Amino acid sequence: MWNWFRKRRRKKILAVPFPSEWERHIQKNIPYYQHLNKEEKKRLQNLIQIFVAEKHWLGCGGLELTDEIRVVIAAHACLLILALPNNYYRNVESIYVYPSTVLSPERPTGFFQTHTEPVGGPMPILGEAHYRGPVILVWDAVKRETRHPEQGHNLVYHEFAHKLDMLDGSADGTPPLATPEEYQRWVDVCSKAYLKLCDKVEHGQSTFFDSYAATDEAEFFAVVTEYFFSKPEHMKRYRPELYQVMQGFYRQDPAERVSTHQD
Repeated sequence: MWNWFRKRRRKKILAVPFPSEWERHIQKNIPYYQHLNKEEKKRLQNLIQIFVAEKHWLGCGGLELTDEIRVVIAAHACLLILALPNNYYRNVESIYVYPSTVLSPERPTGFFQTHTEPVGGPMPILGEAHYRGPVILVWDAVKRETRHPEQGHNLVYHEFAHKLDMLDGSADGTPPLATPEEYQRWVDVCSKAYLKLCDKVEHGQSTFFDSYAATDEAEFFAVVTEYFFSKPEHMKRYRPELYQVMQGFYRQDPAERVSTHQD
């Protein structure tokens, strides 16, 4: 019965044309949007409409939520699941948005954070993805990073990659996969890359990915997801095996999209 009501509600949501103002927000803030074909853009728009309507949004720290904020965040979150069979992030009920960096008090573990300083007492954060709770984002960081994908950072990709990771009940850097062979390939490629990164960070060597990815396997997956969508051609060239694993999971080839559009 619940599924019937949900499908009926979503049908009503999608019966409303995608607002032209929403598309302008996407075109203004998300360079990657231009690389999608007509069918992909339509699917993304459908995902955005449902995502915006079904999630609970809360402006915090005096931030007044606008359509631009909701749509830009929703667009990036939905880009991750554009080709996935999905339930619109069933483990995401609420999204809290702050205007700028917030100070997080000391809390028990059980969620994964994007920190700006080493762990140790209260600390400034840009985002959090709680296992059984909300996604928390800082709008000025979201806006800055979405407009500059060449830097390889994207807070929304990062936090929602954590939520995808958590779908199987644990945040361990391995999201739900389809077959035992995919799990084995994931372990072989990702574990090797993660351990190599940790070794380089420990010895103070330069790294391809941000050193924050060496925090643990969950952060590694989230950071690699950022690069996969933000700097796909660069990653495909210099980390081809890892790129192929991400391509298999997300069922997308961002590097090919970007290359085709440029040609």
